[in-house]
Amino acid sequence: MSATPLAQARATVTPETALPPEAYSQAVDQADLAISITDAKANILFANEAFTRVTGYSKDEIVGKNESTLSNHTTPPEIYKAMWSDLSAQKPWAGKLLNKRKDGGLYLAELSISPVVDGDGKTTHFVGMHRDITEMHRLERLVRNQKHLIESVVDAAPMAFALLDPSGRVVLDNQEYKKMVSDLRLKEPAHTILDSVLPSWRDNLAERPQECLVTQREARVDRAAGRPRWLSVTSSIIDMHSDCADSYFCADGQPGLLVVMSDITSLRDEQERARASALQAVLAEEERTAAIREGLSAAIFRLEEPMNVMTSAISVLQRRDPASAAMLQQALSGSREHLETLRQVIPQGQHEIVVGVNMNEILRDVLEVSTPRLLSAGITVDWQPASTLPPMLGRPLQLRMLFKALVDNAIEAMNIKGWKRRELSLISALTNECIVVSVIDSGPGIPHEWRHKAFEPFFTAKGGSGKHIGTGLSRAQQVVADHGGIIDLDDSPSGGLAAIVEFRVDGDPI
Repeated sequence: MSATPLAQARATVTPETALPPEAYSQAVDQADLAISITDAKANILFANEAFTRVTGYSKDEIVGKNESTLSNHTTPPEIYKAMWSDLSAQKPWAGKLLNKRKDGGLYLAELSISPVVDGDGKTTHFVGMHRDITEMHRLERLVRNQKHLIESVVDAAPMAFALLDPSGRVVLDNQEYKKMVSDLRLKEPAHTILDSVLPSWRDNLAERPQECLVTQREARVDRAAGRPRWLSVTSSIIDMHSDCADSYFCADGQPGLLVVMSDITSLRDEQERARASALQAVLAEEERTAAIREGLSAAIFRLEEPMNVMTSAISVLQRRDPASAAMLQQALSGSREHLETLRQVIPQGQHEIVVGVNMNEILRDVLEVSTPRLLSAGITVDWQPASTLPPMLGRPLQLRMLFKALVDNAIEAMNIKGWKRRELSLISALTNECIVVSVIDSGPGIPHEWRHKAFEPFFTAKGGSGKHIGTGLSRAQQVVADHGGIIDLDDSPSGGLAAIVEFRVDGDPI
């Protein structure tokens, strides 16, 4: 073994820091890392104890042999070519080689080689250090294979997965989730859905993650184009460990939220079809009852006008012809009794309990029920729902009747002979803690002087055609008022009418 490299190292040490000569040899020989020193042709001049443990060759067996003795000859030639290219340029080289022990066993060596250059700039020796990383390689491959297996299983799953870190950032998802991003046109569907089923999740995730747990909670996401998507949402807490260096000695992890979203749209569609048929029957019955109620109320209102005139006439006759006044009073009393009997048979509206309602669902129901009339009138519908809306307290049937009345009025306005542009826009939005619904048509509109009259009882814009005896928008205004909201009429961009209804999310129906 040549001691030239060690002698060179000793020559650079100052007297103040000099170590005994044998310390250098002992330090290299007893190092846990396999070290070898070769000449310029890669013939081994020195090997430490760790080298013999890794390779199985004793010092006497390996010294004098070329480093190629360890090669299994299955390492790609281009790796050796790159190695000698760097070493010839007096650059250190690091890489992995497949080596063979004395007993024929193979091992993966992580190798680092540095050239030793003399004062004349000539490479005299090479210092090689390597370690057996076979087991580490096996574990890395095992982890990688498990990762690929898990990813394959997760991506093949029919439900969407999204893992959120404590800040709410999506750090892991699967193919179904990516499809959902494209289908719903949302940047992060998990955020939108959690906002719908668990509005406080952002505040609770980092500090109170247990309050972010939901099990098979249904969420509805409406789309401007296409039918709404129904999802069953389940969330669970996952213990996440940081990969930062400063967390090495910290055993505690951070909570992550795994959100699993299953598409139940087909199931809900079946339920919705059955519900829509029942709803259509209920709305038809309610409309029939309302028409009877409004017709009788209008008749009573009209009959009371001449009776009020008769009351004034009786007051005049009592001074001039008491007998005639008495007879007229008797007839008037009988008439009032009949009116009261007629008033008693006016059918009452259904008594509804107040429940949490989804306004998008109410509007969708109205469109479903109104579809035949819209198609018959050749009206194009532009449905622009908010992706999600918070629930509001209300009476579902009354709200459906309200918006059906607005849609019916829009259809009647546009369904006139010769009217070419027939477009209906139905828009929902959440603005300043208020749910705002706009029903916009491209009809002829209503003159400004009629805007307030439209809400008066028995008002109609049909001019005595005999086709309408209802109460205009008075009943619609009453429903809005009962829900603590407001309704207003305005010009639409197309020149028609825009009916705008606004409800407070935290409002209570009276």
